[in-house]
Amino acid sequence: MFRLQCVRPCLRRLLHQGVGSRDQVLEGLQVCSTEDQLLDAVGRNKAKLTVEHVSCAVKMLWGFQKQRPDLLRTVHLVKSHPQFLTLRVLAENKITLMDDFTLVDILYDFLRLEVEPQDSLVQHLVSEAWLRVDRLPMASLSKFAVVLNDHQLQNSPLMGHITNILDQRLLSIDNSRILTALMISVSPLVSPRLRDALISRTEHLLDAVEPQFFNTPRRVLQFLRNVKCTHRPLLEKCNNIFLRILPRLDADNISIVLALYQSLQFNNCDFRLAAKERLTELMDNCTDPVSFSKLFVALAPIGSPEIRERLENTALLVADEFNAQQALAVAEALEEIQSRNLSLLNKIASVIQKNLHVYRSGELARITQALFQLHYQNPALFATLRKVLVSLLQRSFYPYEVTMLTRVLSMLPSPRLDEGVVSRVSDVMAQCNLGELNTISVAVAKWIRNDPSYRHTTHSRYVRLLQQLSQCGRERLQTADRLDLLLEELKYVSGEWFEEMLLEETVATLRRMTDQINPSNVPDLALFLTRINHLYPPLMDRIASVATEHVEQIHFSATYATLLPFSVMNYEPVNADELYDACIKRLTPHILTLKYSYLFSVFLRKCVVGNGSVSPVQQQIHKMLGEVLGGINFVQAAIVTPYFYIVDFECKLDKHSQPLSYSEPSTLQISDRGKVLWDSRSLENGRDELPAGAQRIAIDFLDSKFFCKNSHHMKGETLMRKRHLEILGYRVVQIPHFEWNSMELSTPQAWKEYLRKKIMGQAHEAPAA
Repeated sequence: MFRLQCVRPCLRRLLHQGVGSRDQVLEGLQVCSTEDQLLDAVGRNKAKLTVEHVSCAVKMLWGFQKQRPDLLRTVHLVKSHPQFLTLRVLAENKITLMDDFTLVDILYDFLRLEVEPQDSLVQHLVSEAWLRVDRLPMASLSKFAVVLNDHQLQNSPLMGHITNILDQRLLSIDNSRILTALMISVSPLVSPRLRDALISRTEHLLDAVEPQFFNTPRRVLQFLRNVKCTHRPLLEKCNNIFLRILPRLDADNISIVLALYQSLQFNNCDFRLAAKERLTELMDNCTDPVSFSKLFVALAPIGSPEIRERLENTALLVADEFNAQQALAVAEALEEIQSRNLSLLNKIASVIQKNLHVYRSGELARITQALFQLHYQNPALFATLRKVLVSLLQRSFYPYEVTMLTRVLSMLPSPRLDEGVVSRVSDVMAQCNLGELNTISVAVAKWIRNDPSYRHTTHSRYVRLLQQLSQCGRERLQTADRLDLLLEELKYVSGEWFEEMLLEETVATLRRMTDQINPSNVPDLALFLTRINHLYPPLMDRIASVATEHVEQIHFSATYATLLPFSVMNYEPVNADELYDACIKRLTPHILTLKYSYLFSVFLRKCVVGNGSVSPVQQQIHKMLGEVLGGINFVQAAIVTPYFYIVDFECKLDKHSQPLSYSEPSTLQISDRGKVLWDSRSLENGRDELPAGAQRIAIDFLDSKFFCKNSHHMKGETLMRKRHLEILGYRVVQIPHFEWNSMELSTPQAWKEYLRKKIMGQAHEAPAA
């Protein structure tokens, strides 16, 4: 008993200390059930708040909002509460005291509460996270990368550093959600080697993904789209996950998956059919505009005409209730299906016009694109839209944003270019990459064509802009020192401005960087050379050498891109046999995983039903062939051969090289739209039998598209066609455009003599009619 009396005071002290050590401020925050209660508690206790308290309050504020649907969120009310500023100031004052997890979480949550990126709190949090980036846990690094990506910093040096960290720590990541979020954020910066490593790691982790985690396979698809890689095994794994969870997906999520599949050209019938059934089921039970707008976006592009009609009729009834985002989503869906429902378009346009002040610049660009593609006519809306776009452009200082707004402004009708637009474009031009400069050049070309004064003179403002564009492009090429970055900029560059002003400078720059050609950038460089259709042997020889020596470091799916310029431009490097053998060896073990783009029979049918345009030169040659051969009945025009090759003209010569007539004269039939009507009778009725010793001759006019752009070097496809026609029994006569249009052939007599030599092998008098 005495012992218990001695112990009792000690217990009392311990219990008292336990109660006293309870964090009553934290408990007071945690019991709050609304934003107002929480922020009032922050105000009452601001002198006592620690880092833990601040972190708890910010997390709870975002948690309250996250639980609600988008339409019911009240972030604007939270931001206007007087104690929200108190919370921001407290957070900024305690940044150095935050641990790594807390630092990134608070940054993430404040941005979700729509604190502006330029706010001093956000700037200080980002700066501190940058200082700690090398030691951040992977979960925090992933969240930090998402923050940077959301604020258009995906190409920043900081994101480059995060990409390097991911590369180093990749094998230590066992959480697919962390990995896929990082993959999306760094996708603009990954090398082909890192891309392949990320795909391999993701394949491994995807096997353990729980079906309820929809975002994980969705991010995988988004990553594949971003890096422009169709990896069939990974796509199939994602597809199996989506099929399992499809009954639990809403229309919005289904539309996301379908859109990603479409962008990846992954046409999986099982998922598409199952998605269509699920969406139709949702349509039958849809009761509110919010759900209906998501359903419309998902189902309209894949629904039958009857389902589309039902969707459009319902949309017409509820369109007035759409908010700004729903109207935009429906407008883009209408663009995708190329709707001609003018009543619905008018209603959607009306909602958009009322909400123009709500949309951000990217959304306004999407609106403009959709209405432009729909050929929608509404001068009042376009005038207002143009005014808003110009205002945004004049206030913007981001090159990507100025470029985007410039591009969409060029779509809108306008009598002339605003000086404010010219000034802003001129100001940011020096910061633009080659892709952005190319986009601006296309916009300027449109403005020139649309300006009424263009017929008389090109206004000096356009001349100055084009000169500045060319100068900035040349300077960027001359100062470029990394081949990988240059190829990234060149991916989407094309058109007259680039070819006329920068192509030769670009090739000179690529030659300067020849020693930087390696297995990771070989496919991109090869694709670029194929796209510009210019033959540059030194660069192609270097590609062949690197690819042959390091083929195991090139992804098997990239062997196609690597070999493409050699095939297309009919160029054989010194080590051609070794190159093809190495690529075939690399590809063979993976042959079953590749996507076959076209079946041979489909390709052949496509050749027959296509109506090409007939040129005046072809009409001229047809007429002269009749004169050279002795009559129009000695030549057949626009012939479809066995195996569905199409030749411009066909004739027959006997064993003495004399023309043979056809049983039915052929004329070059041209439609009202200038299209040649190909003659398939030779397939339907069979070909005329040739006498002994006679030969059938295929005559083709080869315009500039059959040759490399910087030479008279014939492309590989043209040479292959010639060989195939020879296998079919033809002697092939090719008439290159540079020979037919040369100074030597400037008279009818010279052209006829040229044709005689080509067809009959020697000059002689034309046979009597």
